[in-house]
Amino acid sequence: HILADPDATDPTLWVQTNVDMGDKKKAFMQAASKAVASCLGKPESYVAICVQDKQDIIWGGSDAPAALCKVISLGSINLENNKALTVEVSKLLADFGVPQNRIYVNFFDMERQNIGYDGKTFAG
Repeated sequence: HILADPDATDPTLWVQTNVDMGDKKKAFMQAASKAVASCLGKPESYVAICVQDKQDIIWGGSDAPAALCKVISLGSINLENNKALTVEVSKLLADFGVPQNRIYVNFFDMERQNIGYDGKTFAG
């Protein structure tokens, strides 16, 4: 049971973008899942990915391709991992014409009591 594992985590990546990912969206999500697991050192079985494309986003007054991303994890949020995952997410989004200077990736290191799963929190 995941809650019995003190190292159990829940890395989640949310991506909102104003581009239409079309039929490449699922492949993006699968690649992003592997990137999150690899960069944060977590089993992919714990990784969740949520992508919302075709969103209304204005960045610097322009509706040119852009993406707003959020990563949460119980641990593994640090400079080295954050840099690595930012690079990977940027590479994946480049395939959709989103330039690196129009991507924000925000990282949140969550505490166990602040994440619920399976009817409990990770703290119990």
